[in-house]
Amino acid sequence: MLLGGCAIDAVGKSYPDGTAEKCKACDAVLLGAVGGPKWGPSSDPEKRPETALLAIRKDLGLYANLRPATLRTPLADACPLKKETAEKGIDLMMVRELTGGIYFGKRDRYQTADKGIEATDLLAYSELEIERIGRRAFELAQLRSKKVSSVDKANVLESSRLWRQVMHRLKDEYPDVSYEDVLVDNAAMQLVRDPSQFDVVVTENMFGDILSDEASMITGSIGLLPSASIGDTAPGLYEPIHGSAPDIAGQDKANPIATILSVAMMFRYSFKLSEEAAAIEQAVDAVLAEGWRTADIAEPGVEAIGTKKMGELIREKI
Repeated sequence: MLLGGCAIDAVGKSYPDGTAEKCKACDAVLLGAVGGPKWGPSSDPEKRPETALLAIRKDLGLYANLRPATLRTPLADACPLKKETAEKGIDLMMVRELTGGIYFGKRDRYQTADKGIEATDLLAYSELEIERIGRRAFELAQLRSKKVSSVDKANVLESSRLWRQVMHRLKDEYPDVSYEDVLVDNAAMQLVRDPSQFDVVVTENMFGDILSDEASMITGSIGLLPSASIGDTAPGLYEPIHGSAPDIAGQDKANPIATILSVAMMFRYSFKLSEEAAAIEQAVDAVLAEGWRTADIAEPGVEAIGTKKMGELIREKI
């Protein structure tokens, strides 16, 4: 189905009528990158690919974005952090609230008397929105290493003070999970100083957008990481966290691993097929262990393979 830039080309708007209904009729949705410089900034929201991405998340009620950041053993040398830091390992789950906050708040632009045009974006969160993403984080932590780090800016923002208040109320319901508050600027620093300290990191929409990209780069490449966007009843939406990489589009250079691992997450979370998900992940690790690399993760002197070849090798290992 059409969404994003291809939809603009085909029907003149990024979020065609009927797309949400088609998605709701599915068991799961696998999504590719939606944008590119061809569809640059536009004053018309329907001409912006990103508008479609925000809209489909909202319409499907996909309020929880799960972004695992794992440093895969064969790629330890690709980690940009110090060797002794990388050797501690990186295995965290970023849980980002996806349908609230500043990305969905009221926007305005107006003329002032003495400062020219002024623009505003409203950052708003309700108790319900915070509680439901918080519960997702605690439940995931119970399946992992039983630690939740909640990221906010409670020393400045009223929305963060409410966030912290609700999270503190929730933590008492999960006594088997350790909990900590982390200010967002400190979280950004700790991610590059010692990412091994984190298990489940939960935060609001904009902070999660930024921190999850930071987490992706310390694992070696943004081309490696998948994501899942899930709600309570709607089909989950699965996508690589990277963009469309227009500079290499159509050249058989892109890394397909993030998309392949997104399929693994789809098997695990939507279809409840954990063994099949593990088979995909193990196939990826096996190919990487043999030394095969696309250009984004190839070390100097290592010959890179293309998108198709990497996909074929992983398929053969499953």
